[in-house]
Amino acid sequence: MEETQLLVRALLVDDHALFRESVARVLETDAGLKIEHCGSIREALQLLAQEHFDLVLLDHDLGSERASQFLPAARQSGFEGRVLVVTAWVSETEARRLLRQGVAGIFLKQAPLNELSEAIRAVAAGGMWLDRSFARLEEGAAAAGQSAPPVFNERERRALRFVLEGLSNKEIAWQLQISESYVKAILQSLFQKTGVRTRGQLVRVAVEQYEDQI
Repeated sequence: MEETQLLVRALLVDDHALFRESVARVLETDAGLKIEHCGSIREALQLLAQEHFDLVLLDHDLGSERASQFLPAARQSGFEGRVLVVTAWVSETEARRLLRQGVAGIFLKQAPLNELSEAIRAVAAGGMWLDRSFARLEEGAAAAGQSAPPVFNERERRALRFVLEGLSNKEIAWQLQISESYVKAILQSLFQKTGVRTRGQLVRVAVEQYEDQI
């Protein structure tokens, strides 16, 4: 019974078949780890809808897809587990973005496999894991890990798209067939979720940080 409770079920998402198959095989020599794998975000979302996973091990560069596209889609589909980015390289800017989205850490593929096992257990237990090259981001990562990343609902997304097009509140109200006061309430919700105070700040932050949701 204890073994079942301690088992960590992880989904490895990487577009290089040889890498993911080899890593999954080695990791599963640890009786406490159960690893499944696939090659794209689309496949990952299908598997997450069918099975329970505690953790997703996600490559940053998946060919035509990027890690930043995964988390909003996964949260909307109901995935409540944690995400550890496992990648060959990621810029500091993109690392910050991923941490703001809510990933639980970044592991670089240059590190030994036994460290990946440690990272998986640390993240599955609720902790953070950052490669040493991202040490300066650790404080911000810990703070980011305490709160879930904002997810916009469909009406907020539509309103935000109209804001980005430069429409006024009155014009947005007409497009959405709602009252102007309702538009203001939606914008206030967007301000709170993104931590901004003005329409101009909302536009900038939306383009820089939330393009995957619009």
